[in-house]
Amino acid sequence: MSGKKRRKKQRFREFYEEELLRLQFELVKMHHWIIEKDLRVLILFEGRDAAGKGGIIKRIIEPLIPRHVRLVALGKPTDTERSQWYYQRYIAHLPAGGEIVICDRSWYNRAGVERVMGFCTDQQYWEFLRSTPEFERMLIRSGIILIKYYLSISSEEQENRFQSRAKDPTRRWKLTPMDLEARERWVDYSIAKDIMLEHTDIPEARWYQIPGDSKRRARLNCIRHLLSLIPYEDVTPSTFELPPRSHQEEFYERPPLDKHTVLPDLYEGR
Repeated sequence: MSGKKRRKKQRFREFYEEELLRLQFELVKMHHWIIEKDLRVLILFEGRDAAGKGGIIKRIIEPLIPRHVRLVALGKPTDTERSQWYYQRYIAHLPAGGEIVICDRSWYNRAGVERVMGFCTDQQYWEFLRSTPEFERMLIRSGIILIKYYLSISSEEQENRFQSRAKDPTRRWKLTPMDLEARERWVDYSIAKDIMLEHTDIPEARWYQIPGDSKRRARLNCIRHLLSLIPYEDVTPSTFELPPRSHQEEFYERPPLDKHTVLPDLYEGR
């Protein structure tokens, strides 16, 4: 990489850190507004393997109030769940008032991995495409703010990320057998995505597609767009001065430390 490109990359990285901090501060404002107005927000993230869903979700959740935001990332359905109405296990995770729920994959598994990998029947698949728009309209009529994002990524960039994961022992767990199978089925997943968007990109609940080859730009674009979808006012608590502390510690004598198991400070002086 030339020196000019390195400097440009460094400048963007510095801009990214500053802009991310600014946007996260706005997310906190929006979150306080959602809590105060008792809004219910449901955000779905779908997309290619290694497209960067987890990175975006992490940056959204990072500054928010933990008691009022939940990440839902369901595993394979149990035998009992397979016998239920398809949407049933997702309904239990819908947001309550004043809450944001973010789904790292959702009921759209049926339109993607289940369709491509043959985990559902043709009848189940086409019924899903018929039913989902009505299911989502029902959620919206109930007052839920439903937001749907799809992360796209080029086959070249996906391959780069898979190779990077394979070489990094701290990230190798991200490379599952399902990912390896998806690597061989790029066109099948593309066709499934096209059909899914054709049937479920409805006016009441649009799909917002995010180009994901640049992780940092994808994060900024997504957060900025999310902030534009929910009009909010700044109702964050105002600053205030803490009253003077009482001096009860003057009357407290701590037991000797050798009576407890205390971790040694192995980094003292560094």
